[in-house]
Amino acid sequence: MTEYLAVDGGTIAYEVTGSGPLIVLAHGVGDSRAAYRAVVPHLVTAGYRVAAVDLRGCGESSVDWPAWSRSDIAGDLLALIRHLGGPAVLVGHSVSGGAATIAAAREPSLVTSVVELAPFTRKQSVRLGDLRVRRFRRGMVRLLGAGLFGSLRLWRSYLDVAYPGVRPADWAERLGRIETLLREPGRMKAMQAMGRSAPTDAGARLGDVRCPVLVVMGTLDPDWADPRAEGAAVVDALPAGLGRLEMIEGAGHYPHDQYPDRVVALVLAFLRSDAARA
Repeated sequence: MTEYLAVDGGTIAYEVTGSGPLIVLAHGVGDSRAAYRAVVPHLVTAGYRVAAVDLRGCGESSVDWPAWSRSDIAGDLLALIRHLGGPAVLVGHSVSGGAATIAAAREPSLVTSVVELAPFTRKQSVRLGDLRVRRFRRGMVRLLGAGLFGSLRLWRSYLDVAYPGVRPADWAERLGRIETLLREPGRMKAMQAMGRSAPTDAGARLGDVRCPVLVVMGTLDPDWADPRAEGAAVVDALPAGLGRLEMIEGAGHYPHDQYPDRVVALVLAFLRSDAARA
């Protein structure tokens, strides 16, 4: 059942399932909380209360917002955690990976652990050699084109590259839901605005994080020429000993949707090790 939280600037939609320690799931650009539809049942079975949230401008959240940065998204996530009686484990995909970093640095009492899935958490730069990687070149052209022109066709073409090989059993339904949402008034403009926000605000806070962080990258993620190197750079920018990188062979930019069982196994093992350390 969808619930709504009024925050400064708009209304955030979310859904809570299960009982136990709180985990908040935040999706990436141009998506909705449905991205975690295969993850939520596993986490509930493992004994967690799971809140899947629609980012500002996405899903069932309101459309008109004054700003779209990772810092703004972090404020929304922290407001939800407070509302639900945190602290929480915060899971963020892509743009939300950066937002989760900021939230953890800003309010360490509210965020016990962070999981970053294919996160945009650092300033990005493209080297000439990166363009020789066909997967990266194809993804970048489609991603930039979708953002620049607000093209649903190019966004769908990007998703074809971002989901290499294995796709969810409900792939056609998944694409249909994404397209339906992005055709709603204001949704595509929200995606474009969020996509234009730079991750420099998140990168500036990596050194301020005080909780354990798990970074999960797919080996075939088209958003980077070398996904492993990007994930390792995020871990290296954290305080020593806090970060851990895990790679999922064959996954693209949506490891939690392509391989939900593997992602959940990594998350649960990470949380168990974190509890053991505490």
